[in-house]
This record gives sequence, structure tokens and C-alpha cells, in this order.
Amino acid sequence: MKRISTLLSTSLATLAVAALPAQAVNPHFLSVTGQISGTNLIVSFKEAGLGNNQNIDYTASANSTATYVCVNRGGKNPSAQNKETVSGPVSATGTFNSGNNGQVTASLAILPPSPGAFSCPPGQSLELARVTYSNVQLSDDTNGIVIAFQQTFDTGCLLPNVKGAC
Repeated sequence: MKRISTLLSTSLATLAVAALPAQAVNPHFLSVTGQISGTNLIVSFKEAGLGNNQNIDYTASANSTATYVCVNRGGKNPSAQNKETVSGPVSATGTFNSGNNGQVTASLAILPPSPGAFSCPPGQSLELARVTYSNVQLSDDTNGIVIAFQQTFDTGCLLPNVKGAC
């Protein structure tokens, strides 16, 4: 009886292990790119080796400098005092599921820093003239993997027709 019980226990344990899907967990980025879209930096990536159906937390971060200007009804930036440059850290976060193939393909949008308390006088509109993003990093926060970009991303002048904006 003891032999049958041991045999039955061993067989059940083997079945339980065999029923588990094989997962090779070795997280690594297959691709990471950055691209300016309007005023934002879009960080797109594909990561594999995550295991099936895992929620993975990501952070895209950068140092950013944004230049805001006041534009009058005539389409001009009338004075040097009507320009403000704001710098600081910016980031975007997201959680994505690895699905049945153990991979995540996604994008995060990093927005420029806000103008803070800078405002325009009546009759003028607040406009974003230029944004740069440097020291850009993408991190898989769940698995502790960080990729650093070696380039600075620049929108160029967003208001080419506004005299004195850029």
C-alpha cells in the first residue's frame, strides 16, 4: 500500500510539473527608439524574455528645456520679457502586460515641462516655441533594466513665422 501511495504521489507531482508551461525568463530590450512628435518625445520599445502574462512597469525619463513665448494678434513676439525658458526633469510611466508570448511592444509619450507661473498679458497667447530632451532613459522598473539614449532630441523652432520666438 505504501508503494502504491508513493508511486501515485510521484506520478501526480510529475503531471503537475508537466502541466506548467515552459518559460525562459531573460528580460532584454530588442529595440528602443525615440522620436519627436509635435512637442512630445515618443519612446517606443520592444522587450522580450519577460515570461507570459506578466505586468511590467516602465518609465521613460529625460531632462527637458522648453521655451514659451507670448504671441500678439499680429503673430509676433513683441518683447524679450514675453519669453520664458523652463528646464527640468520630465517622465512618462506605463504598465503593460507581456501576453502569451512574453513580450511587450509599446510607446510612452514624454511631455515638455509646463510654463509654470509664466503667463501672457491680455491680447496675447502663450505658445511653445521650442523643446529639447536630453539624458533620455527607458527603464523596465519591474526587472531593473535601464537603457540610456546617447542623443539629444530637439523639436527645432515650432513657430518659424513668429518673429523673435526662436
